[in-house]
Amino acid sequence: MNDSPLRIAVVGHTNTGKTSLLRTVMRDVSFGEVSDHPAVTRHVEGAAVVLGSDGGSGRRVEWYDTPGLEDSISLLDLLETMRAGRRVEGIDLIQRFLDKPESHDRFAQEAKALRQVLTSDVALYIIDARDRVLGKHRDELSILAYCARPIVPVLNFVAAEDARTKEWREQLSRAAMHAVAEFDTVAFDAASEQRLLEKMRTLLDSHGELLTELIEDRRDERARLIAATGNVIAELLVDAASHVRTAPTENRRERDAALDAFRKVVVEREQACIAALLELHRFRADDCDASALPIEDGRWGVDLFSPAAMRQFGIQATGGAAAGAMVGLTLDVMLAGLSLGTGTLIGAAAGAMLGVGRSHGRQMIKRARGMTEVHCDNATLALLAARQVTLAAALLRRGHASVTPMHLADAPAKQVITDSHGLVSHLDAARLFPGWSKLSGASGPGSPADPRRQSLVEELAEHITAIIRNAADQVGRLSHP
Repeated sequence: MNDSPLRIAVVGHTNTGKTSLLRTVMRDVSFGEVSDHPAVTRHVEGAAVVLGSDGGSGRRVEWYDTPGLEDSISLLDLLETMRAGRRVEGIDLIQRFLDKPESHDRFAQEAKALRQVLTSDVALYIIDARDRVLGKHRDELSILAYCARPIVPVLNFVAAEDARTKEWREQLSRAAMHAVAEFDTVAFDAASEQRLLEKMRTLLDSHGELLTELIEDRRDERARLIAATGNVIAELLVDAASHVRTAPTENRRERDAALDAFRKVVVEREQACIAALLELHRFRADDCDASALPIEDGRWGVDLFSPAAMRQFGIQATGGAAAGAMVGLTLDVMLAGLSLGTGTLIGAAAGAMLGVGRSHGRQMIKRARGMTEVHCDNATLALLAARQVTLAAALLRRGHASVTPMHLADAPAKQVITDSHGLVSHLDAARLFPGWSKLSGASGPGSPADPRRQSLVEELAEHITAIIRNAADQVGRLSHP
């Protein structure tokens, strides 16, 4: 087995996305400098992937970003002049050029790139698929061919509307370049990355096992990332579903204050979730513009004993009793004027009779004391889930070279909304235990440390993970620079 590291030189014309590709394959938004100005990279920069986690081999894949080839036409003319009809192998010609003064002066940028190609196992020639095919591109490929290293042309920005992908493939085929890969560094696609690695594997027998391990490592890494993402979102939903704030029923000012405080806590909890997802996916905090939750007062869920809330929670009156407003009215009469002890007993009994269980029994007691509960209703929870799933799917499809922030105000896909509503049914148990919310600061049984809470989070995370996998293919990016 070849234990030496695999060295990959990333080369191409100025401003074609070489540094962008390195950011994306390294999952590192801070690698190098990315801008619309040409010739940003002036020196060779390197980074390595070590296949050592989870029982990996510890072998290295080294990636090298190189300066842009700025004047390939003149450089090819110089090389042809140096050859002057003599039979000189291309690699020897490049070595002679690197020994000449011009390699440190006029063609210093090109020389840095070529030196790196000579010390690498393969060169990725990055092409901006939006560009027209010009003579400079053919000259660059001719110069790289002199280095006697396998070359994989990589078409970047293929997701752009003005990409000339077909034209480029035809021209590269004419130049006997058939191992062409498409890899958009902004609209990331895991399948495209795998195909790029497979293209290199076909050209590098000596590093075939290492590239196979890298392909498997990337696939496993993505699975772990999606699972961790599902867990982060599940924690948010359980916190939001189980969080309850008590407010006076009759005092409107205090009730509104309680509602505002509740809203603030939930919004801050969503922001914390967004920050955790960005960090998990290795993006910066300013890579997402998270708009405020578009919730009106009534959508948060105030007073579960309103007629709408009774219907929403599926409370069915049995026998000749009426549902809806009549149930709420009957409970008010039953509990009016009772002492705390008596109210507790009757409240629990009434909850059992109506089939509303522990959560509603608790609320009936508070109702008897002139209090009500503020909580997240199903619509709010579904919206929270849809926003986070949409963000997660977008992060999975976002290249680390993207410079335009995503906007969380963009509407989730219809299927994501439907799936998110389906998640809410799993949160019924959370409503029974207000102490489960980390926003409540409770401890002991019924607290965030309750094993039943962890089981619910795990169950919910599995469902969210499945939704994210589907959404990553359907939703794509929330924005495109």
